[in-house]
Amino acid sequence: MTAIATTNLFAVAQACLAECDAARKVDMTAQAAAAFAAGALDLSAAPPPETIGEPGRPSRPLLVEPRALAQRGLGTETGRAALVHAVAHIEFNAINLAWDAVYRFREMPAAFYADWIAVAADEARHFTLLQRRLADFGLRYGDLPAHDGLWEMARRTADSCLERMALVPRVLEARGLDVTPGMIQRLQAVGDTATIAILERILAEEVAHVAAGTRWFGWCCERAGVDPADTFQHLLQQYYRGALKGPFNRRDRLAAGFTPLELDRLDALVA
Repeated sequence: MTAIATTNLFAVAQACLAECDAARKVDMTAQAAAAFAAGALDLSAAPPPETIGEPGRPSRPLLVEPRALAQRGLGTETGRAALVHAVAHIEFNAINLAWDAVYRFREMPAAFYADWIAVAADEARHFTLLQRRLADFGLRYGDLPAHDGLWEMARRTADSCLERMALVPRVLEARGLDVTPGMIQRLQAVGDTATIAILERILAEEVAHVAAGTRWFGWCCERAGVDPADTFQHLLQQYYRGALKGPFNRRDRLAAGFTPLELDRLDALVA
C-alpha cells in the first residue's frame, strides 16, 4: 500500500490524481477518504492548481475514438467481458474526475470536498469490483481499447466549477442512470447474475453522485446569481448541440435532483 505523506487535502488530491498505477490509486483513495473522515486532512493554503493535463493512468488501455470501439452483443462471453471492461474504464476515469474536482476548485465549502472525496472512494470500490469480474473472464483492465470522452470534458470545464458540475456529473455520469437499467435487462436475458449484481450496486450509488453534482451546480449558480434551469439549458446547447441521447431515466434523475422542467427540456432537445 502506498502511504500518503502529507496532511494537506489539495496535495493529497493531487497525489491521488497523478498516480498512474491503478492498484495504488485505489489504495491511496481509500486512505485519503479515511483520513478526511477522521479529520486528519486540512484545507490550509496550497499552491494554485496546475493547468489541467493528463490524469494519472496506466499505459493501457489504448485510447481510441469512440467509433473505433467494436460493438459486441451480450450473448457471448466476449461481449460481456467487453461491457465489463468499458464500465471499469468509466469508473477509473470517475476516480480521477472526483479527485480533480477536489484539487482544482478552491475556496469551496468543506461539504463540497466531503462529497467528492466520498465519490472518489465509491468509484474506486466500483472499479475494484469490475476488475474482479474481468478476472473471471481472463482479462485485466487495459486489455481492451477504450475512449477518453470523460476526461476530454474535464479539460473543457477546468476553469469553471459551475460548468464542471453541470456537464460531468449531470450529463456524462447521469448517462449511466439512463443506460444501466437496459444493460441489466439484457444481462438478465443471458443469466449473467454476477455482472448484474455489480451494475445494480453501481446504479444505486451513482444516483447519489449525480445528486452531488446537482447540489453543487445549484450552489455555484446561486453564487453567480444565475438561474440553474436556464443555465443548464444554455450549457447543453453550447456543449452538446445535437449530441445528447435519450431516453432519460426520469425516476433516477428526479431522485438525483433534476427538476421536471429540466427533464422536459432534455426530452425536447432530443425529440
